[in-house]
Amino acid sequence: MQRNKRPAVTLYSLINRNVLPSLCVSSRIGLSSPALLYNAETSLYSDIAAEHAVQPVHCVLVDESQFLTREQVKALSDVVDDLDIPVLCYGLRTDFRGELFVGSQYLLAWADKLVELKTICHCGRKASMVLRLDSEGKPFSEGEQVVIGGNERYISVCRKHYKQAIEQGSLQAIHGAQTPLN
Repeated sequence: MQRNKRPAVTLYSLINRNVLPSLCVSSRIGLSSPALLYNAETSLYSDIAAEHAVQPVHCVLVDESQFLTREQVKALSDVVDDLDIPVLCYGLRTDFRGELFVGSQYLLAWADKLVELKTICHCGRKASMVLRLDSEGKPFSEGEQVVIGGNERYISVCRKHYKQAIEQGSLQAIHGAQTPLN
């Protein structure tokens, strides 16, 4: 809570909300906040409106927003338009295949404002793609969009190195051959 303003923080989870209704979301710099869990069946508008009725919610923060459904993105736009509560969503744009997540697709289409948080590839370029690597460091180009756990298997790279890694079947083969800003 900052300036006596209460945020509602939501975090995507495949865990059953009846078993575990909330967790904490943490930043890489050590900040944390309790979070309400959501999944594809969650009625975000109803949950946020209920929270707001008990105690005013001044802002909604949605983590892992790439997993939102089309209906949930619409519901969040209703939170903004009807409840007059700002909603900030954080998530990935594309998956390891270079395809938009459903939540990202509708957020890109319906958001009032987009702010890209940039990540840097090992070569120094903007990292706009994500590779999913197997245990030997070889990139996957097919498979399930969502895999539980294994964040260490994902690496952000620029488009050039994404395409080269997929074509050559190895990130290491191109990683060692590159110098910054090639």
